[in-house]
Amino acid sequence: MFIQTESTPNPATLKFLPGQAVLDLGTADFPSAETAGKSPLASRIFAVGGVAGVFLGTDFVTVTKADAVDWQHIKPAILGAIMEHYQSGAAVMEGSQIAHTAHDGPDGDIVKQIQELLDTRVRPAVAQDGGDITFHGFDRGVVYLNMKGACAGCPSSTLTLKMGIENLLRHYIPEVIEVRPVAA
Repeated sequence: MFIQTESTPNPATLKFLPGQAVLDLGTADFPSAETAGKSPLASRIFAVGGVAGVFLGTDFVTVTKADAVDWQHIKPAILGAIMEHYQSGAAVMEGSQIAHTAHDGPDGDIVKQIQELLDTRVRPAVAQDGGDITFHGFDRGVVYLNMKGACAGCPSSTLTLKMGIENLLRHYIPEVIEVRPVAA
């Protein structure tokens, strides 16, 4: 097994590409070892030490290191943990994964348009940088989004939200006035 690594715009985060599927559907974010109980893979990576967060995508694993740790010290151990996990044949996640929830009401059509644009235009681009963006709501012209993975602590995340995503949504959906970040 050969695992590729890529840098991300966030210097504290690396993207690991195992060359096979990680998740069949969606993403999973584990901001601490305590939250990784549903993922044997994430738990194994946290066991390396010096890991501050693990984010799983469809074909990648994004790992955020603790500030006091250098990549050169933990990267080989993380590669080993990912390789051991796939060789063990264990599941990446225990239980089922959840897709979008339905939004009814007066803004239902707008929410569907927002989710469609996020899924087709935004999320694939953000996944290339080792992250994800999830929709959290739409209220009086304001779209609430949560940035995950490499995007969560990225210095350019505010610029991505305001200049990129907000402009895209406002262009295609006139009802959108602003985009704001929310914490998970």
